[in-house]
Amino acid sequence: MEKIRIGVLREGKVPPDFRAPLTPSQCATLATMFPHVEVYVQSSPIRTFSDEAYLSQGVSVVDDLHHCDIILGVKEVPIDALIPHKTFMFFSHTFKKQPYNRALLKAILAHRIRLIDYEVIRDKYRNRLIGFGRYAGIVGCYNGFLTYGLKHKLYELKPAHTCLNREEVEAELKKVILPRNFRCLLSGYGRVGHGAGEIMNLLPIKEVTPEEYLRQEFDEPVYTHLEAEDYFQTASGTFDKSDFYSNPEGYLSMIRNFSPSTDMYIPCHYWDNRSAVLLTREDLQNSPRLKVIADISCDVNGPIASTIRPSKIGAAIYGYNPWTGLECDFMESDAIAVMAVDNLPCELPKDASEDFGNELLKHVFPRLLVDDPDQIIHHATETTFEGTLNEPFSYLSDYVKDTL
Repeated sequence: MEKIRIGVLREGKVPPDFRAPLTPSQCATLATMFPHVEVYVQSSPIRTFSDEAYLSQGVSVVDDLHHCDIILGVKEVPIDALIPHKTFMFFSHTFKKQPYNRALLKAILAHRIRLIDYEVIRDKYRNRLIGFGRYAGIVGCYNGFLTYGLKHKLYELKPAHTCLNREEVEAELKKVILPRNFRCLLSGYGRVGHGAGEIMNLLPIKEVTPEEYLRQEFDEPVYTHLEAEDYFQTASGTFDKSDFYSNPEGYLSMIRNFSPSTDMYIPCHYWDNRSAVLLTREDLQNSPRLKVIADISCDVNGPIASTIRPSKIGAAIYGYNPWTGLECDFMESDAIAVMAVDNLPCELPKDASEDFGNELLKHVFPRLLVDDPDQIIHHATETTFEGTLNEPFSYLSDYVKDTL
């Protein structure tokens, strides 16, 4: 079988990203799983795994990846780092016609690059096969409880990005002290929601059903985890899952029924911009208990009025005053403390990279390198070596024209 050379790219986006698509041991595993594959890692001074860690696993560390056939990154690749006529795999953030990456996709087409976007790698049932969502949920939920402790002066947790790994994060959770009447609301499952659930399971808090949350009082900390059917319905009070995902604009938000009795809200959902707004400024004014929103979804100026900007690692919290609609000190009495970090997995780069690499090895490389009966890779390939959009992405044609 002909040799295939796979390169791991040095991350070049600013602010820097410390993650890697493959850990040192995973690079060695990849070469063992597929003997016709050679793995090369581009030297990086910032990657969470040092060059020496890759070398210790027998992986070649190089400065130049021009000899590689397939090049793996994490975040968007800077245009000047693109190599013509190669296969690139990374999160391009272009398939939704994001305006800030239009030039990147145009450059990829001009360089006749085959782009496989991680975000659209799905199985035949349209379920995503790979992503960092689990660690977004883990870190975001942790940050929520960190924020709650600071806002109410109950306890202090070490910021996740200063922890060595997930094990240290979990140890910090032992400091969490919650009032007996504490109530927490989560919305959305998927990878993010399940990641958040892993943190909830480590805390002194009981899960209750949405109905119990709405109708009962509790003498202990509780939370409920909502699926779409729990917080969206038509004007007639019905919910049809297939119809909702096809026509979300026909459904109303019911989050306002839960928010007045909630102390902390952790949104983990995927939000379609055709969907109803979840919490308006007026809804927040009518929810005086709600003092912390850890917005993992981080849709700025979107479904939740308090998410007026993303926050950054190291400065994760800002305040939102629902009466003025303006940012303020999160410790002010009227303020909602907002955590809206938009690159949460970067706070635990080693753990997040390992989790992502395991999914690559399990779900992607066998289809990319050996056999793909369901054409999963084809349906995740945005551009071709001919410098054209691949058929599933022909809808992007107006997005990459010289003028829109």
